Amino acid sequence: MTILLLGSGGREHALAWKMLQSVHCSKLFVAPGNAGTEGIATNINLNPTDFDAIKTFVIKEKVNMVVVGPEDPLVKGIFDFFEEDPILCDVPVIGPSKLGAKLEGSKEFAKEFLVKHKIPTAAYGSFTKETVENGCDFLETLSPPYVLKADGLAAGKGVLIIQDLEEAKAELRNMLVHAKFGTASSKVVIEEFLDGIELSCFVLTDGKNYKILPTAKDYKRIGEGDTGLNTGGMGAVSPVPFADKTLMDKIESRIVKPTIAGLQHDNIPYKGFVFIGLINVKGEPMVIEYNVRMGDPETEVVIPRLKSDLVELFVAVSNQRLDEVALKIDDRSAATIMVVSGGYPEDYEKGKEISGLENVEGSIAFHAGTKTENGKVVTNGGRVIAVTSYGDDFQQAIKKSYQNIDRLSFDKMYFRKDIGFDLL
Repeated sequence: MTILLLGSGGREHALAWKMLQSVHCSKLFVAPGNAGTEGIATNINLNPTDFDAIKTFVIKEKVNMVVVGPEDPLVKGIFDFFEEDPILCDVPVIGPSKLGAKLEGSKEFAKEFLVKHKIPTAAYGSFTKETVENGCDFLETLSPPYVLKADGLAAGKGVLIIQDLEEAKAELRNMLVHAKFGTASSKVVIEEFLDGIELSCFVLTDGKNYKILPTAKDYKRIGEGDTGLNTGGMGAVSPVPFADKTLMDKIESRIVKPTIAGLQHDNIPYKGFVFIGLINVKGEPMVIEYNVRMGDPETEVVIPRLKSDLVELFVAVSNQRLDEVALKIDDRSAATIMVVSGGYPEDYEKGKEISGLENVEGSIAFHAGTKTENGKVVTNGGRVIAVTSYGDDFQQAIKKSYQNIDRLSFDKMYFRKDIGFDLL
């Protein structure tokens, strides 16, 4: 098969790495890709949301399947674009419909779905510029800290957790009236704060059947001890040590099954990944959010633990025969540490030459924000390289990743030295 993978981050490098191990993948294009995907596949200078250009390319190269990495093309409706086009309708797209993608594209839609299908989640209210003072009144009914979420996509940065009531009111006005996150915060969801430890559950579904992939836990804050600004993710481990059989049974029965049943009940076409952001509150799992694609950097620990042929799973998803394929998981733990540009998640410089990649041994360096310039690999984003390792437990895997990070260098390189600190 000739496959087109959309995206350019560490998630896409990990997906490409895995798909190329499949006997079913004869040619892989990545649009636009990065220096890592360039080394194993064919990068194509296409914008993942330029559907007309993608159509032209798919027809020209006789592409047999499109796998969507990031959320933007899904929220903008690439699945529907293919399904409704008489020339493209036979080319499967791995990812949900535009309606399904609203589970990530609209926090309000997701909360309504959760409540409707009786899936455990935090109490909430939804507010606009016109009802901002009602939102301030709602904040007064809650105990601190206060959780404010921009309704739309804000590149993982649209969530604020604030201790002080007056500051929370000021930020609510900032988001709604002064468009702090642009159109993403034209509507804001205020949530009750849940106190517990977070984890991510990943599900692959054909809309009817599902497979639960390995669990993972990521670390969002830039600073050690989970301090400082939110990022796209500074590292991850899989499996989550506290996700024992009792917790996983609750997650499947109370969250995964009603989610898939809810998609069917609401006639929402969904063929792809469901990322369920969970919080374990005294042994009871509750949903914080849905994403409609694999997380990053969780992909860099979940996908390496799959023993199954990923393309075979995708074919089964497209045919709605996922129940006929076995899911095999590597028993080893995996950990990834993200190496980032100095200044990230705020202002940072690009174009810094990366040295030492050829010295990485016993780990996998998944490229996130990189490109090739004059034959050299240089930084091209905030998150630059995810170094993934296997181990008998997460501590061993983390140790190996740090050993290999010591072999890498570029100007103003930064990484957290405490990934996994809360699991010990």
